[in-house]
Amino acid sequence: MKKLLTSILLSFCAIAYSQNDETKTAKAQDSIQKLDEVILNANVIFGNKYVAKNRTGSSYYISPEELKKFNYTDINRVLRSVPGVNFYEEDGFGLRPNISLRGTSPERSAKISIMEDGVLIAPAPYSAPAAYYFPSVARMQAVEILKGSSQIQYGPFTTGGAINFVSAQIPNTFQGQVRASYGSFETSQLHARVGDQKETVGYMVEFLNHASNGFKNLPSGANTGFDINDVVAKFRVNSRKEASLQQSLEAKFQYSNQDSNETYLGLTDADFANAPFDRYAASQVDNITTEHVQLMLTHTVDFTKDLRLTTQAYHNKFSRNWYKLNDVSANGEKVGITDILTNPEQFSSHMAIIRGDEDSANDAFFVRANNRAYYSQGIQSKFDYHFYGNETFHDIEVGVRYHYDEEDRFQWDDRYNIVNGIMNLTFDAIEGSGANRISSANALAAFAMYKFKYKNLTVSPGLRYENILLDRIDFGSNNPGRNPGAASERENRVEVWIPGIGFNYAFANDISVFGGVHKGFSPPSNQPGQKAEESINYELGSRFVLGEIRGEVIGFYNDYSNLLGSDLAATGGSGSLEQFNAGGVLVNGLELLLNYDLLSKNDNLSLPITVGYTLTNTEFQSSFSSNEGLWGEVTEGDELPYIPKHQFNMMIGLEHAKFDLSLSGRFNGEFRTMAGTGSIPQNELVESNFIVDFAAKYHLLKQLSLTGHVINLLDETYAVSRVPSGLRPGHPFGVYGGLEFRF
Repeated sequence: MKKLLTSILLSFCAIAYSQNDETKTAKAQDSIQKLDEVILNANVIFGNKYVAKNRTGSSYYISPEELKKFNYTDINRVLRSVPGVNFYEEDGFGLRPNISLRGTSPERSAKISIMEDGVLIAPAPYSAPAAYYFPSVARMQAVEILKGSSQIQYGPFTTGGAINFVSAQIPNTFQGQVRASYGSFETSQLHARVGDQKETVGYMVEFLNHASNGFKNLPSGANTGFDINDVVAKFRVNSRKEASLQQSLEAKFQYSNQDSNETYLGLTDADFANAPFDRYAASQVDNITTEHVQLMLTHTVDFTKDLRLTTQAYHNKFSRNWYKLNDVSANGEKVGITDILTNPEQFSSHMAIIRGDEDSANDAFFVRANNRAYYSQGIQSKFDYHFYGNETFHDIEVGVRYHYDEEDRFQWDDRYNIVNGIMNLTFDAIEGSGANRISSANALAAFAMYKFKYKNLTVSPGLRYENILLDRIDFGSNNPGRNPGAASERENRVEVWIPGIGFNYAFANDISVFGGVHKGFSPPSNQPGQKAEESINYELGSRFVLGEIRGEVIGFYNDYSNLLGSDLAATGGSGSLEQFNAGGVLVNGLELLLNYDLLSKNDNLSLPITVGYTLTNTEFQSSFSSNEGLWGEVTEGDELPYIPKHQFNMMIGLEHAKFDLSLSGRFNGEFRTMAGTGSIPQNELVESNFIVDFAAKYHLLKQLSLTGHVINLLDETYAVSRVPSGLRPGHPFGVYGGLEFRF
């Protein structure tokens, strides 16, 4: 059936290609013409592809048109076309991404600055940045990725770069859309949006539901999927056009919740080879519930057409409880699930009850309620002024932010047995009898950027300042009432200046050269005296138009003097979040992007091809033993784990006034799960894979379109990681169809 469907889809491509509609489609023009400089909106980094192409650092803008091609809900699939982006999957749906920019540690995307509408959006960006909340890309209007020296405006993480999600904006006129789809594994999506703008007021309201029964199988046949709801509302008031002082005030409210039957428990190598989509019986009660609220006010005032002040006040609250198997006791020996799945022969009795093959004693399973609440709030202002001289352009941007965030852990471990494959609660623990502490951060950040342009040369020096106080109050597992007299406290303070400079020179023949150098920084933990992660980062690249080919090539070199590793349960650690010094590390590589339209001379059809390639080399500069065995025994010269050396992406489309067809393929090279060199041992290997997706859209009417989408068209079975605990599969072959109505 799957082979037949693949043949039908390929035939559909051929038939669609042969069609000749009289309606002519306007060809997309490359923005090589000179444009006036503009002050961008407060919530964007670039705002469009032209600005992204003319940054003095590496940048990429995923436009609304590109996002609509596949209508992905999985951020991993959205980002896979961007050179320099590394990631490994976890759940197959992109709900908990692990993203790296230029070789930064990918675990829970904790080493990059993640923003929504220009505001830090990780649950606690300074004190606990691991991204257990991630914005839904399905409701985004654009995605902006910034790397290199010009991204020091968007700290605190300045080594790899920043990703900004631009949510749906208030439209200029009354308009809206309703999109619905349904497909494999009873996966559904409903997305509705409406908005309008009058002379002085505007609004936008949006709802998104994404749900699935999941593609993994429990012995009981229970649901292994999720149900996510997301609501956004915006309201704006602004001055009349004739007002001498132009101002606007926009309020944004966002709420989302998730109920996901997800587990940390993967599979052993043998079980994965036999049945990769099965789950063990001992994961049957695992579940994560989350709730996220964002309130944001954005005020802008244009004193003149060249002078703007933007102020944003924000408050984010995120709560989650991931109730999941953590330890197993058999024959009087309590062992963590990572150790069991890594050594299944050694812990055969533990594996027997995990699989449900044998009944267990009472209290055999320790199911941890990873119950946490996060708060992130602050206020930031940005002053932007530009002016023109004789053949020169000057732009000055100065910003300041005060920020507070915290992570409140209030956890406990319930205990279960298993009888006839069914888990039963045998010990109901006291809430707060596990981890019981509050970690927090107060941060004052400021930056100044100056862009100077003379004829074809642009130079942009900048400086960032971070002053951070990190604190932890530990009430202890025997103090669920949180008596302050029994608590212990510790703190760590860091102050750092982060300089950077970039340049861009445009030659007359549609070729530009750009590059820069900047300091990389990542905040330490609250361990007293722990130093921050620091590096010196270099890049040199070129953007070019050669005939019909447009592209860019970039080389980068990151020299870490002090790489920090984190003890995350998501990477097989204990989950303490303690950081440790990994010493010097070198990361370098190459990023290549090419675009070409095979039918550029055709007035009715376009056949765009995009090719991307990323080469990433990593090397530890010292030997050490990592905490909790997260990276294993590290020897000088070893490679970093979870960073593939080679990545390749190719996308080909067929665009017509009546339809759009897109085929996307991604090769993700093999990577190791423990530091090492040479050939990768089988028990530390995640093999390479090549995954192809297909999307189609047929416009029945101007307002109504049919949509189709196939994930993993070639039905590849592949592993995506060995963390949190054991091998995990990627999304299998899946077919989805729907309707899109616009008004």
